Amino acid sequence: MLRVFNTLTRQKEVFKSQKPNVVRMYVCGPTVYNYIHIGNARSIIAFDTIRRYLEYLGYKVDYVSNFTDVDDKLIKEANLEKTTVSQVAQRYIEAFKADGAKLNVEPATVNPRASENIPEIITFIQTLIDKGYAYAVDGDVYYRARKFKNYGELSDQNIDELEQGASQHINDTEFAKKEDPIDFTLWKAAKPQEIFWDSPWGKGRPGWHIECSVMSIKYLGDTLDIHGGGQDLEFPHHENEIAQSEAATGKKFANYWLHNGFVTIGADDEKMSKSLGNFVTVHELVKTVAPQVLRFLMATTQYRRPIRYSEENLADAKANLAKLQNALTNINYRFKDAIPGSDTAVEQAVATIKGAFVAAMDDDFNAQNAMTQLYELVRVMNTYANEPQAKIGTLELLQGTFEDLTNVFGLSFAGNSLLDEDVEDLINQRNLARKHKDFARSDEIRDELKAKGILLEDTAQGTRWRRA
Repeated sequence: MLRVFNTLTRQKEVFKSQKPNVVRMYVCGPTVYNYIHIGNARSIIAFDTIRRYLEYLGYKVDYVSNFTDVDDKLIKEANLEKTTVSQVAQRYIEAFKADGAKLNVEPATVNPRASENIPEIITFIQTLIDKGYAYAVDGDVYYRARKFKNYGELSDQNIDELEQGASQHINDTEFAKKEDPIDFTLWKAAKPQEIFWDSPWGKGRPGWHIECSVMSIKYLGDTLDIHGGGQDLEFPHHENEIAQSEAATGKKFANYWLHNGFVTIGADDEKMSKSLGNFVTVHELVKTVAPQVLRFLMATTQYRRPIRYSEENLADAKANLAKLQNALTNINYRFKDAIPGSDTAVEQAVATIKGAFVAAMDDDFNAQNAMTQLYELVRVMNTYANEPQAKIGTLELLQGTFEDLTNVFGLSFAGNSLLDEDVEDLINQRNLARKHKDFARSDEIRDELKAKGILLEDTAQGTRWRRA
């Protein structure tokens, strides 16, 4: 039985979707003014892994993740480049999709954009005004945070303390406009040379928080099963989403709130972020590090735990990924001399591993404990690959189980599961050279393969290979 940690209640709860076998899930996406960095990738991979496990359990996941393509940062970038906001956004949306594909992230069911939902945003804001939760001042529209009785509940903060903090962080002009310092922006009046849309309150653009409320409800309904994002979004973004959405619909906005941990960097384990300037973009990293290695590092850590980014941790991820690949290579090789049938003892071991894997992931997606079971499967695979006689049914079971479990983590070994024709041809040439005692040629082929990252192992069943 799946249990998830709900940020709203700060405890693990049994997960139950509103509609049997369907999960409606919304995850806050990037503001597309630059390439995503590894901290962004953590959230993307964490929730992709959660989605994959829900699909493993048999759920159909309606997965919506937005693009914020209207924002101060986009306007600034467009002005620097002397281009338009939409052109900047489109370039980085395409880059995001390309990086996501490299990281084997499943495409969202829908990737809505703020700029494509302006009429819905205006209508939503007008509903909040009509209900007394929002007010317009000089072309801006603000939300009355104190009017929403549960404001601060998600982030476990006292509203009076929030008001005191807010009053110290707004300028005099904004302070004069707001009824209360903690009130937040729903609509911003346009400044000269800024992108804008016409509205009942004048030319302007939406605030950051309103877009997620509007688009999640538009595509998934008034109440979501899961709303996810990074821990840094708990306040104010997600807190404001709840206030806006529940005030407008009169219904609970999301049943389960899931937040992933940060990526840290450096000796002080500082949070990675663009604002601190300590970030590494995925776009640059994958030029020197295999995307699967980064995926492995991110996906195999429990989503709420922080991840320390370092060369050492990347090296460990690469080594562990190679262990998985080698186990699959060993099993695939044994199909050459396998006979029909299956081994009951191995089938029972596999059933035990699968059960323990599910139990681990059912405990708030505990990836570390689940990986322990995957490594146990690797041990069974390697042991069976060295048996004097292998059986087809058992090889297929091991192969299929390996694929199912690694797929939960978004790890793909497609294209590497069978011997490449060129590699096999060279191995055949080497075997022929050895048969004719041409050991110089045999060693030459081994060295040639090694230079290309292919290591050979001579066994009683023949020559196996693995990637270094």
